[in-house]
Amino acid sequence: MQRVLFICYGNICRSTMAESVFTELVHRAGRAGEFVIDSAATSTEEIGNPPHHGTVAKLREVGIPVVAHRARQVRRAEYGNWDHIVYMDAENARGLRRIFGDDPDGKISRLLDWTERPGDVADPWYTGNFDATYRDVLAGCTAMLEQL
Repeated sequence: MQRVLFICYGNICRSTMAESVFTELVHRAGRAGEFVIDSAATSTEEIGNPPHHGTVAKLREVGIPVVAHRARQVRRAEYGNWDHIVYMDAENARGLRRIFGDDPDGKISRLLDWTERPGDVADPWYTGNFDATYRDVLAGCTAMLEQL
């Protein structure tokens, strides 16, 4: 069983989109029994909130079910619970270092580093462009599933 945790700043846009997309890709591949998938934030700002309406709208548009989720902050004690802790951008990496300290097991990675086009996942909180975010998330999740 592979345990995957997606991380972004608030856990209402990118990480919940990645959780939903990866969950659907795993389901379509007939591999649902191989994974535990969740998402969390590095901040406390959105705790308890549902996925952003833009994330929900984009996922509905492309036919991907939105996972039932409320924003939560990742805790230091969770490090050992996950095989892969996958963040969206450099700010999230700094937040994870603040929460976890080191990554002795090498389980923390940036989502697009799983692809041939490494970089940060577009943040729709600032741009409003959920299409670009979805393209990045889909590419990262697809590549990650292929490699796992």
